[in-house]
Amino acid sequence: MKTATLSQSDARSKRVVALLLGVFCHTSFAIAVAAMAVGLWSGMASGFGRLTGGAAWSANLALTLQFPLLHSWFLSGRGRRHLAKLLPRELGRDLVTTLFATFASLQLLATFLLWSPVGPILFEVDGWARNLSGIAYGASWLALSKSMLDAGLGLQTGWLGWSAVVRGAKPSYGPLPTGGLFRLCRQPIYLSFLLILLTPVAWTPDRILVVSVWGAYCLIGPLLKEARFGVIFGAAFDDYRRRVPYFVPRLPGRRASQRGRP
Repeated sequence: MKTATLSQSDARSKRVVALLLGVFCHTSFAIAVAAMAVGLWSGMASGFGRLTGGAAWSANLALTLQFPLLHSWFLSGRGRRHLAKLLPRELGRDLVTTLFATFASLQLLATFLLWSPVGPILFEVDGWARNLSGIAYGASWLALSKSMLDAGLGLQTGWLGWSAVVRGAKPSYGPLPTGGLFRLCRQPIYLSFLLILLTPVAWTPDRILVVSVWGAYCLIGPLLKEARFGVIFGAAFDDYRRRVPYFVPRLPGRRASQRGRP
């Protein structure tokens, strides 16, 4: 009886930890998205950092680099194991997707809230071009949302891990995503992210820094993801890679013989 009571208490404790982490994860995710949307649209002028000159550029460069570097490392096998170690063994493994989404949100928050604006506006579109830019910016966010949905929204937002623990179940990661926007290219999330970087109205030296570093990551970073998918999904991913281009969506009407060329 005593063992059963301890087991029930342990299960309740795990559910409470998972629920609290889930609330924190989704709250930080929502705030990070808002901070990113405002920051990019303003040309990175909305940050609260107060550094100037060389110190500001050094700090901003560090903020810019930490996101792709840590993001890629957390996605690696070693990075995932280190994330899992933040919690007791079994709970850490079950909540690793929630921990990853939480850290990604905190990384974005650090970038956009701690950013020290240093540059003047070099170029800003106006009139009808501003409206067109706003439409493109909104459409890019919608494309990102759709591609995350197609990839598995629970996995992308951290819901998958904590909700499974609360239900007393194990996270189920699902099959290789090949539907929706993944029919057009293999990396619609990274493509949408790149379009978000490119479509705001204001160009500043700050934003050029972010676009240069994060834009390069959008093009190169998915190669690490594809290496993992090749191991996880094997022949299914090889077949998918042959049929669907890597980054640039296939135009309608192309011949079937051209399919799968990256």
